[in-house]
Amino acid sequence: MLQSRSLNLGRRKGVNLSDPSLVETSYLSPGDETPLVMRPAVASVNLAGWAKTNRAFIETALLKHGAILFRGFDLQSVSQFEQVASAICPDLFSDYGDLPPESGAGKVYQSTPYPKEQTILFHNEASHTNRWPMKQFFHCVQPARQGGETPIADCRKVYRLLDPAIVERFEEKRVMYVRNFITALDVSWQEFFKTTERSVAEDYCHEAAIEFRWDGDDGLRTHQICRAAAKHPKTGEPVFFNQLQLHHVSCLLPQVRDSLLAIFREENLPRNVYYGDGSPIEESVMREIDQAYRQAAVEFTWQQGDVLLVDNMLVAHGRKPFSGDRKIVVAMGEMISNHDLQS
Repeated sequence: MLQSRSLNLGRRKGVNLSDPSLVETSYLSPGDETPLVMRPAVASVNLAGWAKTNRAFIETALLKHGAILFRGFDLQSVSQFEQVASAICPDLFSDYGDLPPESGAGKVYQSTPYPKEQTILFHNEASHTNRWPMKQFFHCVQPARQGGETPIADCRKVYRLLDPAIVERFEEKRVMYVRNFITALDVSWQEFFKTTERSVAEDYCHEAAIEFRWDGDDGLRTHQICRAAAKHPKTGEPVFFNQLQLHHVSCLLPQVRDSLLAIFREENLPRNVYYGDGSPIEESVMREIDQAYRQAAVEFTWQQGDVLLVDNMLVAHGRKPFSGDRKIVVAMGEMISNHDLQS
């Protein structure tokens, strides 16, 4: 049950919204300040209009709490969700290659096409690339009959929970994300780069600082050096920011890992991740990372019409298995690159 609580953006208590008669704030449970929950205090609040007027307040709250759950605003369509996202983040991204676009929506995507009986592990969206969204929005069009929660974890808390020696290692070495495009096993390079011209894919790699090598007639091997520990560009706070769990071979389901390694040598797997110098990330380190995410995790049951806004560098997200139909759509924007981060 939601525990009502007032909010003061300077002190953690008290509330003084610019229009307190329209929106009230609370938390999901005592002691958990992520996400902040915003509900309409009166009937028929137009969330897009309110958000546009109160964009500075939303931004301040987001940087403090890492995530905001807008609940009870009676959103009836994906287009209404897109209006809300655009009101908060006018520069929504419209060319994201890893997610399928939502039909009839210009800058909204379907959620990750992943087997519903499997867990999606914690990650920061596109943190394995040179460019990623600072803001990410999730909208519940249809909640699952059972399961399907989107657990979130405050990346500042994860950073603090990890052994400082492990954090220091990642700060010094960074990480190397490897992607081998293998036809019929993962998306092809043509699908990913949205071209059949090798030169276009090569230009993209050069611009994004991706090392690449063509392999045979239709294979492409790539790797990119990225941060796993970073400083938030607006707050300066240290965060654990990565997609280690989505790429490390130890995080695959045992039967999937065994099947893949029966066919490929580890360096030939479709995806993997190493320290930035190419040395393997120890399974013991991955276990500690998993434990830190579990300790920091907060989850909730989706309700139809919910909108979850996360700062993609302050909060990592995942997905629980589910049964029945489920539809969550996604929007993202305020793109940033490695060059924009503090060293």
